[in-house]
Amino acid sequence: MTKFPDLKVVDFEPEHAGKSQDEQMISIDEFKHAAQQIKGKVFKTPLVHSPTLTRMFGSHIYLKLENLQKTGSFKIRGATYKMLTHLKTLGSGGVVAASAGNHAQEGVALAARQAGIPATIVMPEWVSITKQEATRSYGGKVIIAGQTLGESLKKALALSKEGKTFIHPFDDSDIIIGQGTLALEIFEDMPDTDVIICPIGGGGLISGVAGVAKAINPKVKIIGVQAAACPSALESLRKGQIIKVKSNPSIADGISVRQLGVLPFKMIQTCVDDVVLVKEEDIAGAILMLLERKKTLAEGAGAVALAALVNKSVKISRKSKVVLLISGGNVDSPLLDRIIKHGLSRNGRITRIQVQLNDTPGHLARLLEHIARLKANILHIHHVRNVNDKPIFSSQVKLEIETRSIDHIKEIIRELKTARYHIIKKCPHWTS
Repeated sequence: MTKFPDLKVVDFEPEHAGKSQDEQMISIDEFKHAAQQIKGKVFKTPLVHSPTLTRMFGSHIYLKLENLQKTGSFKIRGATYKMLTHLKTLGSGGVVAASAGNHAQEGVALAARQAGIPATIVMPEWVSITKQEATRSYGGKVIIAGQTLGESLKKALALSKEGKTFIHPFDDSDIIIGQGTLALEIFEDMPDTDVIICPIGGGGLISGVAGVAKAINPKVKIIGVQAAACPSALESLRKGQIIKVKSNPSIADGISVRQLGVLPFKMIQTCVDDVVLVKEEDIAGAILMLLERKKTLAEGAGAVALAALVNKSVKISRKSKVVLLISGGNVDSPLLDRIIKHGLSRNGRITRIQVQLNDTPGHLARLLEHIARLKANILHIHHVRNVNDKPIFSSQVKLEIETRSIDHIKEIIRELKTARYHIIKKCPHWTS
C-alpha cells in the first residue's frame, strides 16, 4: 500500500478529529474504493487522442474530457463520494456548500439529489444567473450572500451549525479521493502515461490526480496550471506556506481561488512537479482552439492545460504521452461569445478598421469592392455622416471584417493605403 509521507488530512467532519496521522494518510486503495463506490453514479469520461495537437507540439497529446461528465464537470466525483460515505452521519438539514459554480451545481446539488437529501448552496452576489438557475434545476436551495467566495463560505459554515453538514469544495480528504478517481481511469486507458497537465484552484483536483499518479508510477510528471490573475498555488509554493493572494477577474473563474486548502497544499508540495501560469489571452485562445480543432467546449478553467502548452510555459519531450485534463465545460453563453470574438481577434481572424471617405456617390461601393477583391468578408458596417471636427463633405465607415490571419490584415491595410484611403484607426481589438 502506497502512502504519502507526512500528509495530514484537514477535514470539516468531526469524525476525523480523533484519528492519528497514519490513519489520516490517503492510500491508493482508498482511491480504488471510491471508484467502486461512485461507479454507475458518475460517467467514465473518454481519454481521446488529438492528432492535430500531437502534430503541433511533437508529443502524443490526449484529452481527458471531464467536460463530458454528468453536468459538465469533475466536481460530481468528490461530492458523490463524500455523501455516499457519510449518509448515516449527515445533519438533519442535509448538506450545505458555498460555490460560485461547479462545486454547487455540478457537485453538491446533483449528488445530494441522487442521494435523496436536501442541499443548500450559498453563492456570492456576483455569480451569474445561469449558474444560479442551474443549481436550482438540480434541486439545490440557493442563498445569495457575500461579496467574495470567502464570505459565502463563512455563511455556509454558519448554516452548518443549524443541522446541516458542510461540504468543503477542496480542503476535504473525501472530496480529494473522489476527484482522484478520474486519474485511475487515465491509467486504466493508458498505463504508460508520462505527463498529466491539470488545473489548480483550491487544489482538490490536482491533489487527487497527483496522489493516484505518483502511487501508480512515481516517474509520471504532474504539472499544475493556474490563471495568472489568481496565482495562489504558485505563490504558496514559492513562500513555503499557504498565501492568500489578490485576485483579478478571470475567464477561468472556476480556479480563481485566492487561497489553497491545507491538505491540498501538503499534497501539492509532495506530489506535483511544477506549477505554471497562463494569461487571459492564452486561456481564450485555448478555448477557441478546442472548439475549432476538437469540437469540444471547455470553460476557462478547463482550457488552462492546453493554454500552458500554447504559451510554452510547459516543456514536454518529443514522443512522450501527455494528458491534458479538460476539467469542465460550463461556460455562460454571453461569456463564450466574448471569448470567441476575443480569440478570433487575437488570431487575426477578425479585425476592425475605420476609414474616412469623401461623402459622394460611389465611394463606399468602391471601398467594399477593394475589400472583396482581397478575399475578406465584411461582418458589420457602420456608415456615419456629420462627424465633428471632420470636413463637411466627408463620412466615416467602421468595418468589422473576417480575415484569414494577421498577415492578411496587414495586406488589406497596405492595399487600402495604396488606393489612397485615409485609415483613421486600425487595430485587431478596435471597438466603437
